[in-house]
Amino acid sequence: MDPRIREHAEIVVDHSVDVQPGDEVVLQTTPAAEELVVAIAERCGDRGANFTPMLSSDRADAAYRNAIEVEDISLSEISLSVVEAADVFIKIRAQENTYEGSSVDPETNSALSKANQEVLETRLNKRWVGTQYPASGNAQNAEMSTEEYENFVWDAVIKDWEAVREHQQQMVELLDPADEVRIVSGETDVTMSVAGNPTLNDYGERNLPGGEVFTAPVPDSVEGEVLFDKPLMAQGREVQDVYLRFEGGEVVDHSAGKNEAVLSAVLETDDGARRLGELGIGMNRDIDQFTYNMLFDEKMGDTVHMALGRAYEWTVGEDNEHNDSAVHMDMIVDMSDQSRIEVDGEVVQRDGTFVFEDGFAE
Repeated sequence: MDPRIREHAEIVVDHSVDVQPGDEVVLQTTPAAEELVVAIAERCGDRGANFTPMLSSDRADAAYRNAIEVEDISLSEISLSVVEAADVFIKIRAQENTYEGSSVDPETNSALSKANQEVLETRLNKRWVGTQYPASGNAQNAEMSTEEYENFVWDAVIKDWEAVREHQQQMVELLDPADEVRIVSGETDVTMSVAGNPTLNDYGERNLPGGEVFTAPVPDSVEGEVLFDKPLMAQGREVQDVYLRFEGGEVVDHSAGKNEAVLSAVLETDDGARRLGELGIGMNRDIDQFTYNMLFDEKMGDTVHMALGRAYEWTVGEDNEHNDSAVHMDMIVDMSDQSRIEVDGEVVQRDGTFVFEDGFAE
C-alpha cells in the first residue's frame, strides 16, 4: 500500500471527523477506493469505533435512475435510518467512469434530490467529511496519468492543515464583519450582502482537501450578472459557460453554452434553487490544475465559487433568512486576470492575489 494512503486515512479519521471510541462510523464509496477504505477501517479500529462500509456502484445507480418513473420516486427510508444511526459519515469519491450517469434525465435527478432532502439534512448535522481517492476515471477526466493524478490528489490532501488555517484566517477576518461583497471579472459583476452571516475557514474538516473561506449571501440581496467561465460536471454531464442574471436575489435569466437543460432542471427543483446559498473564495494553491472535480476545483487559489440552492446552516446568522433547497450546485469564476473582490468597497483581492500577500498591487 502506498504510504500516502495511510496518511490520507489518518487525516480523515483524526483531523476531519475526529473519530472517538464507540462512534458509529459509516463510510460510503465505490470498490475503486478499496485501499483507502482498508486504511480508514484500520484507523477506526485503532480508535475503538464501530465501522460500517457501504460500497455502491455508479453503474447500478445510473441503471436505477434510468428505470424508475418520476411519479414513483419517494424518500429512501433505509438511507435515512442509516444516517440517523451514524455518529460519523465519510464519503469517498472514486469513479471508474465519471460520465456513467450522463443518460439519466435531469428531471429524475432533481426529483430524487428533492425526495431525499431529509437524508441530506440529517447527514449534514453529523460529523462528516467528503474526500477523493485517485481512481482511474477521475484521472482520465482530469486528463492526467494515474501517477500524475495520485500526486495531484495527495499533494492537495496531505498538508499542514493548521498552517492552512492560519493563512486563511486572514481572509476570514476581512470577510466576517463585512456588509457587502462585489465580484468583478470579465462579464461578471455581481454584488451581495453577507451582513450577519459567519465566514467559515475550511481547513480540511468537512471537505478534504480544504482550502477555502466561505459564507452565505443574504438570499434576496444578490444583484447583477455572473458568467461562470469554468465548466462543471453535474448529473453526469459537462455544463459549460453558465450565465445567471440576478434581481432581488433570484435568477431571472439563465443560459449555458452546453447542457443548458441540466441547468434549467436544477433551477426548477424548488424555490430555493433560484437563489444563491454560498459564496466561496478558493485559497489552496497546491490545486494548480482544473480537473472537472468540484471538490478540488472550487479550492483553486485564483477562483471564486457560488452555489445555487441550499445554504449550510452554520453560515447563516441567527437572525438571517436561511436559503433552503434540495440542491447545492457550485460553479466557478476564474479570478486570475482583470478581476477583483471588493469587501465594503475596498479591494481585498486583485487578479488572484490577496491584500495580505506579497505581490498585491494597489
